[in-house]
Amino acid sequence: MGVRRFGRVNWLGLYTLASREISRFVVVWTQTLLAPLVTAGLFLMIFNIAIGPRRGDVMGVPFIEFLAPGILMMAVIQNSFANTSSSLVISKVQGNIVDTLMPPLAPLELVLGYLAGGVARGLFVASAISVGLWLTLGIGISHPVWALVFVTLGGVFLGAVGVIAGIFANKFDQMAAITNFIVTPLAFLSGTFYSVQALPPVLETFTRLNPIFYLIDGARFGLIGVSDSNPWLGLAVVSGACAVLIFAAWQMIRTGYRLKT
Repeated sequence: MGVRRFGRVNWLGLYTLASREISRFVVVWTQTLLAPLVTAGLFLMIFNIAIGPRRGDVMGVPFIEFLAPGILMMAVIQNSFANTSSSLVISKVQGNIVDTLMPPLAPLELVLGYLAGGVARGLFVASAISVGLWLTLGIGISHPVWALVFVTLGGVFLGAVGVIAGIFANKFDQMAAITNFIVTPLAFLSGTFYSVQALPPVLETFTRLNPIFYLIDGARFGLIGVSDSNPWLGLAVVSGACAVLIFAAWQMIRTGYRLKT
């Protein structure tokens, strides 16, 4: 019996994979949703106590308000990356990756299924932190559409990076190396804790080459209405980067790179 498809897409298979990836983090919500909320709160509290009163305003807003969107986006990208990468690595280590590769799902459908879990986890985390920021600091959302767009793109971007990293890594220590030496430095050197206008020209140029900078900056514009760059430029840069990463993940799955050998 053939697979029931609507058009050229196996929607049932895609829905099933996406549901599995979402259920992975929902069943352990204290680790995947509550823990990021607590971590974000601790970051904001420590930075506010340590340097907030002496830092003054940044770009015309109090330092704690300037910092909050960056902390939110960092939580989003870290959790989106963790969801996709851990799913693939665990499947490879346990030897059951074949259960995902054997069903009649096209390579792009596999990529989109994994990304659905990463994006959903990022949106859940962003929603929880946004409510916390509103309740504790009174920070609302200045531009809801922009905030939603950049949070979603953040989930797609780091979710795709997670798919690529999960395919490449065969062991947990390899994944830890990718996280510690690539993902974390790019996240911290992205204008989360400072305005790039305060950087020397060389470092400012380097920061503006980092796509995560535009995610942080876009989230900041969406939440508090200020930014270091034009949000339309950020949208173009991040959308292009997402397209490249999705293509790379598709190519790796299509060829079976480090999956079928």
